[in-house]
Amino acid sequence: MFQIIRPDTKIKFSSMFAFTFPVSIILVAVSLYALFSQMKYGVDFRGGAEIQVLFQQDVKAEEIRKDLKQQGFSGISVQSIGETLNREYLIKVPGSEQGLNLITKNVSEALGKDFQNKGLEVRKVDIVGPKAGAELRLSGFQAMLWALLAIMVYIGLRFDFKYSPGAIAALFHDVSIILGVFAFSGTEFTLQTVAALLAVIGYSVNDTVIVYDRVREHEQKYSGRSLVDHINNAVNETLSRTVLTSGTTLFISITMFFFGGLAIRDFFLAISLGVIVGTYSSIYIAAPVTLFFDRFSGEKAPENTTANA
Repeated sequence: MFQIIRPDTKIKFSSMFAFTFPVSIILVAVSLYALFSQMKYGVDFRGGAEIQVLFQQDVKAEEIRKDLKQQGFSGISVQSIGETLNREYLIKVPGSEQGLNLITKNVSEALGKDFQNKGLEVRKVDIVGPKAGAELRLSGFQAMLWALLAIMVYIGLRFDFKYSPGAIAALFHDVSIILGVFAFSGTEFTLQTVAALLAVIGYSVNDTVIVYDRVREHEQKYSGRSLVDHINNAVNETLSRTVLTSGTTLFISITMFFFGGLAIRDFFLAISLGVIVGTYSSIYIAAPVTLFFDRFSGEKAPENTTANA
């Protein structure tokens, strides 16, 4: 296997726990504050109208978005349906429940006026009320909660339940910070964001499981050493794999963020952030939490016999 970092590297990651853990707690607290006070929800979650249109001639999503913005419509989201060659788009327009019918009519008239030479056809109009949007938003957060609980059970059965809190704390840390960045940057929270966060949860837990698996191997092979030594050695041995995997994934997600178009930009923003904070949390969140619960369980840690092993 190609390695850019030697597996016998002796970096003491645990020496940074006293600094990184409090910083992470502060970041999570600030992110949660932003989530509940500043988060900007998309049409899917706050209510609005969805207009599905088809063009007989080539029209780009950016043209539709720019035209509607010039007409005075704000918060417009335009997504292509299927291949770009199909020339079919879904336009999402936010608005209050009382004015949705009027907004839908005005958007359709504006498009018909400016794109009549492009063979515009309004195929479908759906209205999402605020109540339905709120229920959908709740379902999205519930999906993430159930995913976290399922992962906690899996980690407990796969390894030991002393590892479960660390994995859940790392995932909660990742999701919170990503949502905080979305809230502070004014990026809309949509169904795409929920899908991206679920993907981040899967990616982050996989990275954590790799480290945990190596820790368990060390516990079985070197039973006389402390858990701190096992964690440091496990992280060092998997560091090359972590850098290669995270680096290539991050390169692809950043490339898609900049060159994939506006329709998928928010999705890959969440993925890019997830790769960064997920890699960080596997080392600096999951590990110290696991150490805390190992000591909290009352089990006396074995003496460090590294020199005699």
